[in-house]
Amino acid sequence: MNPTSPPRKQQIPVIVLAGFLGSGKTTLLNHLLRNRAGNRIGVIVNDFGSIEIDAMTVSGQVGSTVSLGNGCLCCAVDASELDTFLETLTGPAARLDVIVIEASGLAEPQELLRMILASENPHIVYGGLVEVVDAAEFDATRDRHPEIDRHLAVADLVVLNKTDRIGTEEQTRIRDVIAAAGAPGGAAAVIGAVYGRIDPQLLFDPALRPNGEEKVRQLTFEDLLRDRSEEEGGDGHHLHAAYDSVSFTADVPMNPRRLMEFLDSRPQGVYRIKGFVDFGVGDRADKYVLHAVGRFLRFEPQPWKRDEPRRTQLVLIGSGIAPEALHKELADCRESAAPGQDAAQDAAHERSMWGVLRYVQQPDRPDDA
Repeated sequence: MNPTSPPRKQQIPVIVLAGFLGSGKTTLLNHLLRNRAGNRIGVIVNDFGSIEIDAMTVSGQVGSTVSLGNGCLCCAVDASELDTFLETLTGPAARLDVIVIEASGLAEPQELLRMILASENPHIVYGGLVEVVDAAEFDATRDRHPEIDRHLAVADLVVLNKTDRIGTEEQTRIRDVIAAAGAPGGAAAVIGAVYGRIDPQLLFDPALRPNGEEKVRQLTFEDLLRDRSEEEGGDGHHLHAAYDSVSFTADVPMNPRRLMEFLDSRPQGVYRIKGFVDFGVGDRADKYVLHAVGRFLRFEPQPWKRDEPRRTQLVLIGSGIAPEALHKELADCRESAAPGQDAAQDAAHERSMWGVLRYVQQPDRPDDA
């Protein structure tokens, strides 16, 4: 990377919210809009009428919303049509933190993912597929729509909605079915919900922005409402109990081969990983920003800032994970000897970096080479 090039703009995560008719997608989206914790959300929806205008007004999002009317986004001919909408929402004036695409109840998530990953918009990054499932009608939905297993196989996070209508044993059975439908290499993380009330931090958490501090701001009206709700045991009470998080820091470089083995076989239930990695000697940028959602993985090399401590810092979140075991696995990925002291070791280090470089986005400008 050319040291004189301007810093790359923070990419905006694009999250696909999918699920069959009646699963609770719109209820979940309205919940996110009302409990966005200061984040600016851009929304692409199939049916604008089902979204609460009042919620968008409070969130200041009406001007950053794109409605597709009666069209189905997954029926677009190619990614360029989606790019038109994304270009609107990634403009400097919108100042968005996240974009949510609410797919129609009959949409094919695979096609939406293909369009996002094929997009040429440099300001976005894949933020995950959230599949909403009606727990009370799970078997009936599978009978009517056998393709749900295919949808679950590509999901990064499954929201098992309406869990108040079924018992614990039934929840366990459905979770087992969802796990069996998962793609090889790990099923999606699964969290239970009632009325679509998931913790918004699962999708946009300032703590998962490792190279940026949360901006100091005044409390918003929604913050006060959420605080009162939690005090009264209302909607937001203990939503965080549905998932776990792991924070990991290492002051010595990470071994590229061992870290890639961990990332390639990450335990079931891990939903998101974000942070930055110090691989030590031999790489031109030293710091590699890591972004992983489900099975999606990307590294972005960046130069260290002046006087910035050279260390690895990662945050992992998921459901049904074992934090202590994950922390130990990451600790085992540290280098056992300091790089730069043995030429053979440094050569092996360079070769093992090839696995990391496979997930580095190719530069789009000659001066980035």
